[in-house]
Amino acid sequence: MESIIQKEKKCFFCDSVSGGICGLESHHIFPGSNRKWSEKYGLKVWLCGDEHHRNGPLSVHQNREVANRLKAIGQAKFEETYGTRDDFVRIFGRNYI
Repeated sequence: MESIIQKEKKCFFCDSVSGGICGLESHHIFPGSNRKWSEKYGLKVWLCGDEHHRNGPLSVHQNREVANRLKAIGQAKFEETYGTRDDFVRIFGRNYI
């Protein structure tokens, strides 16, 4: 499923359309066993591969605060689009807001 958070293919954080040296990469906001639910509900964003996705100090895979902020955004969009907070917690296992 396409993202319900972004309509354009550009970095969610910096608006780069090239994604820098590593290019843009799709990021499932909720990882692990919840990755399938991220896919099903369109809870994905585009990120600059190196700087904002994997390795930079403010990347979602290196900075818990940034990752949790993105999860809160994803949860809010889920609640706006699909259902209640209780629905979200039942599917994803916890509340991020």
